[in-house]
Amino acid sequence: MAKGLVKAKEYDWKDSNLALFGSDIEKNVKREAAGTELAWQSAGKRCGLQIWRIEQFKVKALQRNDYGKFYNGDSYIILNTYQKEESDEFFYDVHFWIGSNSSQDEYGTAAYKTVELDIYLGDKPVQHREVMGHESKLFKSYFPTLRVLEGGVKSGFKHVLPQNYESRLLRVRGTTIRNCKVEQVPFTKHSLDSNDVFILDKGTTLYQWNGRGCDKDEKFKATQVTQEIKSERNGRVKIEVFDEDEISSEHVFYKFFPNKTVEQHTGDYDSFGKALFRLSDKHGSLSLSQVSKGRISMSNFNSNDVFLFDTGHDLFVWIGAKASVDERRKALEYGHNYLIQTDHPCAAITCISEGDHNEDFAEALD
Repeated sequence: MAKGLVKAKEYDWKDSNLALFGSDIEKNVKREAAGTELAWQSAGKRCGLQIWRIEQFKVKALQRNDYGKFYNGDSYIILNTYQKEESDEFFYDVHFWIGSNSSQDEYGTAAYKTVELDIYLGDKPVQHREVMGHESKLFKSYFPTLRVLEGGVKSGFKHVLPQNYESRLLRVRGTTIRNCKVEQVPFTKHSLDSNDVFILDKGTTLYQWNGRGCDKDEKFKATQVTQEIKSERNGRVKIEVFDEDEISSEHVFYKFFPNKTVEQHTGDYDSFGKALFRLSDKHGSLSLSQVSKGRISMSNFNSNDVFLFDTGHDLFVWIGAKASVDERRKALEYGHNYLIQTDHPCAAITCISEGDHNEDFAEALD
């Protein structure tokens, strides 16, 4: 990344084309830099999770008490190090997470630094791209609670006393304790949905509103979150919990909200049919071509090339054992640039090498 770039005031990361991502030039630059990046000195040395945030083109380690808390104005790199049974060898999954308001500078730096970390760890990690609101099951499994909040490093993260907090509304939804997600939503009563649980954070008081159709696990998760917030504020917080049907429309809870509308978003994937594309340099230069659509099975894949398997919800970049160096290095770049041309640019991307087992990939096959 060039020095002196300024964060754009208005930027949609989905417009970004990472033309150099994975190129030989970029690879060589990052190979040299990987050994000198201080942030990587402790990376992958033991099992567990490590998270870094991009701050002014630099990789800064996140404090562990902030793990699971992400801001929509930032980009992050997440490394999970683990061992398999009866093996002393380390294995890795490395994700870069893009906030909806993250700038091109931040997102680009996260993408390039992910390549650098991959190189530092001997090209062993499985690479993933995560987008706010569309995180993969694997990514969400790392955190007992995934909290996505407004703001970012540019906001300064200034310490604010609870009584001076700007009111915020958190939505808790999921079908199990493990996949329950906590996200900040627009501060208006129109954000309320009877199928979920909401937490109104007033700084010194937390109101937990249980929608009439919410799941018991959502209630339990919300209770955990309110206790976490209370602990973060040294216990100086009052918590009130009630069910939607227990209170009238005149309850004080509703009076806190301004009467403004919320833009409604429809799902990206409702009518999408699975599609498979081949990335190959068989004829001298890289080209992407569609192989099949609808029913996709392992018989459609070939060890000689790279394939993009688009389910609508996920994009699996499958790397054949005999794929060329160029096909391997360009795989994630092509995956990213393919998605931003679709109506579901936020889908999670996972790179899979032939022979590796991935449950989500296996389930998506016919």
